[in-house]
Amino acid sequence: MRFFLAFALAAASLPLAAAPPADFDTRVESLRAKIGVPGMAIAIVENGEATLARGYGVAKTGASERVDADTIFPTGSTGKAFTVAALATLVDAGKIGWDDKVTDRLPGFQMYDAWVTREMTIRDLLVHRSGLGLGAGDLLMVPRGSLSRAEAVRRLRFIKPATSFRSAYAYDNVLYMVAGQLIEAVSGQTWEDYVREHVLQPAGMTKSTSDSDRRFATANRAYPHARPGRVRGTGPLQLLDERDELGRAGAPAGGLSIGANDMSKWLVLQLARGKLPNGERLFSEAAHAAMWKPEVLQPTGSLPETLKLAEPMFQAYALGWGVRDYRGTKIITHGGAVLGFQSVVTLIPSKNIGFAIEINSEDGEIVLGLMYELLDHYLGFSRNDWPEKYSAFKQERLAGALQALESASAKPAAGAKVGPSLPLARYAGTYADPWYGNVEIGVRDKSLTIDFKSTPRMAGTLQHWQYDTFATRLDDKTIEPAYVTFQLDADGKVARITMKPVSPLADFSYDYQDLLFTPVGKP
Repeated sequence: MRFFLAFALAAASLPLAAAPPADFDTRVESLRAKIGVPGMAIAIVENGEATLARGYGVAKTGASERVDADTIFPTGSTGKAFTVAALATLVDAGKIGWDDKVTDRLPGFQMYDAWVTREMTIRDLLVHRSGLGLGAGDLLMVPRGSLSRAEAVRRLRFIKPATSFRSAYAYDNVLYMVAGQLIEAVSGQTWEDYVREHVLQPAGMTKSTSDSDRRFATANRAYPHARPGRVRGTGPLQLLDERDELGRAGAPAGGLSIGANDMSKWLVLQLARGKLPNGERLFSEAAHAAMWKPEVLQPTGSLPETLKLAEPMFQAYALGWGVRDYRGTKIITHGGAVLGFQSVVTLIPSKNIGFAIEINSEDGEIVLGLMYELLDHYLGFSRNDWPEKYSAFKQERLAGALQALESASAKPAAGAKVGPSLPLARYAGTYADPWYGNVEIGVRDKSLTIDFKSTPRMAGTLQHWQYDTFATRLDDKTIEPAYVTFQLDADGKVARITMKPVSPLADFSYDYQDLLFTPVGKP
């Protein structure tokens, strides 16, 4: 009770624009309970001061530990901006330039195309215009990975591009992994150590973590939750294994854990354009300008009528940030998602206001809904029930995906063989994809088995679907399943294996469609 009184008095003394909505705490708690989010953390700053930094709910379902302003949450791709900030400190120190060739700073770096390898700059690593397809290479680190960062970077040379260099926007994570490896090559420190010592600590973000050991050693941390089901998001809420985190090779793309208090310091730093509260600079004004400068136009897409106000007139990608408009006002923003967590960081530079929302589940409708609700509040618009609208939109998409799966039953042609073409033993063997590595196909109890060797504990059985296509039944039910198609040569031997996600709403990081396995030795 004392806290709420103090908060109310503090809010009352703030300028109207700086205070959160009058019923904000009640609103958040009501939405959290209705949607079923275990815990949340929210930070809001204005004119260099935090006007809200607090937690809601619990760190883990079924437990009593409450989320507070220091509870750390993995924040996913919002961490790309921190990797950019780390690079900015090296730019300011004269050790690199944004337009330096990557090969000059990271010897041995190689893309599929030799010309792209030669021309790729540090800036190109950060703005999603490399020619790689959406999420290409993510299976090196999603849902988890055992490869070192150096080995994962080495394998990029085998990923074929989807478009020509610098001709199109396609979001990726793997080139931020390269940026992390480049930081190590230039500084002599791992990405984890450099970001902690040169970004987090100078910014006063002393409770935030950049590595797994410190995260798991922090008692006040949130735990991951999701709703696995035939389509992810349709099942009951389930606590996930927090150790099954994003492969550390990909940490520069989204491997930070941050609480509301520390996030408020990051928001203040960004709005101050790199200037710290003590008057010193974490990064220069010039570096800040580079971070927020639009580099690549993004397609705006189309939203249903209920969400049309959220549809931007323009959106672009800068260095680790998205730049777009909302109802005529420019905003700087980036979302983040890792298994069991979602977040968003949003800045309104013209108002000197910023906020961040973090949750320990995958119920992103509350993140987007509250983001737009806060934008409306600070821009002077009336409340528009965004969380309710995004919830309805999500449910429609989930229902549509379930219906699509129901209608996607096997349809063998008339007279076609009902079962697979070969005895199961003739499908067995080791198969290799140039960038991912190996899968092992075996036979157990009259069923085929599959084991993705570059991903720990990603294994299970294959259930026949039609022709020579099988569907994975993975032991870990939180992993998106795939269709696995064996293609035979003229001699009736397996010549290659291709895959694609089963769910029409599978996260793009499950880039099964980019895999092409061929036999290692005799299958």
